[in-house]
This record gives sequence, structure tokens and C-alpha cells, in this order.
Amino acid sequence: MFDFIVRCVCWSALGATLATLSACGTVDSASNRLVNMVRPYKIDIVQGNFVSSEQAAALKVGMSRSQVKSILGTPLLTDIFHANRWDYVFTFKRQGVEPQDRKLTVFFKDDVLARVDADPLPTEADFVASLDSGRKSGPVPVLEMSPDSLKAIAKPESTTVSAPAQPAATPPASYPPLEATAQ
Repeated sequence: MFDFIVRCVCWSALGATLATLSACGTVDSASNRLVNMVRPYKIDIVQGNFVSSEQAAALKVGMSRSQVKSILGTPLLTDIFHANRWDYVFTFKRQGVEPQDRKLTVFFKDDVLARVDADPLPTEADFVASLDSGRKSGPVPVLEMSPDSLKAIAKPESTTVSAPAQPAATPPASYPPLEATAQ
């Protein structure tokens, strides 16, 4: 009889172990699906100087360094070995979108602008529109009150003239001490 009980316990333990192991496989595959569905939030990374096509169009050969700096801003890269070259580099990385990389280089000769080399640059409006692309925006909320309702509750302009304000009381000539004097 004792031998029968030991066998039953062994078979029960084996069955429980197999059930646990098969459940682990199910839980493991479910957790993998969950991990693949949930992605961590990655912030947008904007680095460098954004230069629009309008800014690049404002540059004219013969401008001084200070004029170029007032249009484009301080260059991201200035090289001591190439003192007559300023590089404006811009990168924009967003999750799920191809990174944007743009570069504009200005060259000086005798401290005046000689030439400009640039990648194709977007307009300011195109760049601002690209910042909101890919974001979900809900429907525009409906106004609670119509313009006619707002006019109906608006205060009517008063035509009465108010009395002149009373002059403020004159301050005292001296004030009492803040702390008690030591005696």
C-alpha cells in the first residue's frame, strides 16, 4: 500500500512539473508578445542650427561676418584650421521617422561672404508642419456658446460718468520702531 502511495505522489509531482513547464512556455510567449507591443517612449532629439530656405535666400555675396551671423545665428562649427568657413549643421531625430540631416556651409574671403554651399532646405512653414507630423490630434472641440449668445450676455457699455476717486490718505511723517530699544 505504501508503495502505491509513493507512486501516486511521484506521478502527481511529475504531472505538476510538466504542467508548470508548459505554462512557462505559454507565459514566456505571451510576455514576448507584450514586450513587442509596448515600446518605450523616445524623445525627439533636435540638435544644431535650423536654417530655413528663407534665411539662405537672404544671404548675399559680399556680406560681412556680422551680417551673416545676424541672419543665420552663431555657427555650430568653427574650425581653427579653416577660419574662413562656418558650418551650420542641423539634425532632427524622431521615433518612427527617418532622421533629418541638413548642412549649410558659408565661406568667407577677406572677411566677406564668398559663397554658400547648402543641402536642400525647407521653408519655415514646412519645418513647422513636419514637427507635428505623426502626432495624433483629436477633433477640434465645439464651442459651448454661439457668437450670438456671447453678445447677449456681454455687459452693455455704461454711459454714466463715475465720480473722481478720493485721494489716498497721506502717509505718516514717521513710523514707530520695529524692534524695542534696549534699555
